Amino acid sequence: MAIFSPHPHSSQSTEQQLPATSIPAPAASGTTASEGTRAKQLADRIRMRFAQTLIGQVNLREALITTMIAGGHILIESVPGLAKTTAAQTLATSVSGSFRRVQCTPDLMPSDLVGTQIFDFSRQRFSTQIGPIHANFVLLDEINRSNAKTQSAMLEAMAEGATTIGGKRIALPKPFMVIATENPIEEEGTFTLPEAQMDRFMMKAVMTYPSAADETRMLSMLTSRGTDVVDPTAPAQNALSIADVDFLRSAARRVHVSEAIMNYAVDLVATSRGAGSHPIKNLATKVRLGASPRASISLVRVGQAQALLNGRDYVIPEDVKKFVHEIMRHRILLTFEAQAEGTSPDQIIDSIVETVPVP
Repeated sequence: MAIFSPHPHSSQSTEQQLPATSIPAPAASGTTASEGTRAKQLADRIRMRFAQTLIGQVNLREALITTMIAGGHILIESVPGLAKTTAAQTLATSVSGSFRRVQCTPDLMPSDLVGTQIFDFSRQRFSTQIGPIHANFVLLDEINRSNAKTQSAMLEAMAEGATTIGGKRIALPKPFMVIATENPIEEEGTFTLPEAQMDRFMMKAVMTYPSAADETRMLSMLTSRGTDVVDPTAPAQNALSIADVDFLRSAARRVHVSEAIMNYAVDLVATSRGAGSHPIKNLATKVRLGASPRASISLVRVGQAQALLNGRDYVIPEDVKKFVHEIMRHRILLTFEAQAEGTSPDQIIDSIVETVPVP
């Protein structure tokens, strides 16, 4: 059963992208100082919205904002009750675009997500009814509870930016961003996401329990607010427009990336595959599959977004390393021996970052 909540405003726009093989020169097509200032102001407006709904979880907030600017999708993992859904709704309601929430269940079918064709007896013809995934921001709550057939429909939407209904391809609105959540501790009635779909997420954020001080602040906020949930239909003050999101994405794509930075991103990813300029000894005993080239693409795109948010028109190594764990942790598959020893992907990433020389 799909449950969705419409945002009061819906809009479509066209995202401007440079060709994948084109590297912009900072003097000719890079971002300007005024664009960097505007980008920071827009990001601060989103942060103000988060301050009204979420206590702590600064890293998750920045991961959501950065993923949106970089043009990717994000998977949020945590045990129940850590405000995964609240965080996703907060980002979506910070922008005056359309928003839908889908509660994933084992009986959720692809037509419940993408839409279907309904026969209109009055007109004696089929009409297309689009599903909740046709929105600017889509929250797939507990995505690992959906079956494999439905997950394949999600994969098509995330990969192609379009859905297929009755043999007809229907483009999704732009910008389009999937925010998925999953609970890692439950196995009954769940379907593990395949590697192909995990790889489509630009980041995988892992939420941890709040500190005692943050939990006390959370209780204080809830008692003063009078409600425990965020109303996704309530108009947010000072919300960003779709044009603002398009500006952030296009400005980030124009941030200069030097060849040394690109080589650094490739080296990080190649090292996870047992290659790279400084291979890690005996890595094959711990890692059976390293990160794909999508990881290096994500490192560069996230680096551009981070540089823009920091007011720079060029990427530095710290921009690339900022979210290296979120970008690579779901793309590294461990061997059974490593899992038995309690090794985590984050530990492997730590050793990769320490081994690969910074340019």
